[in-house]
Amino acid sequence: MDPGAKAAAAAVTVDDVRHVAMLARLGVSDERARALTRDLNAILEHMAVLARVDTTGIDETAAKADGGMRLRDESAPCVQLASKPEAFAPEMRHGFFIVPRLSSHEDVSA
Repeated sequence: MDPGAKAAAAAVTVDDVRHVAMLARLGVSDERARALTRDLNAILEHMAVLARVDTTGIDETAAKADGGMRLRDESAPCVQLASKPEAFAPEMRHGFFIVPRLSSHEDVSA
């Protein structure tokens, strides 16, 4: 089967977008669902084009440099806070900020 035909058969529908939004507990308007459907199908079309590229004989690691990507030296000074985080954070534990749970999630006491 042609990779392009395979991508077309696997196109995302508005119902797919609504289903995923429901699973993620996200409110998505009809207009936004249609826009997301267009965007996701455009991504699939680009992937279908990439799938047609002949990579026969190309080493999988050809684009990787030895030792990974070269990183720049960190030269920016560390910015000190005007006061300790405990002064403005509602709650901290072991040096971490405690963030309230979303109202849609169960209330679990830590």
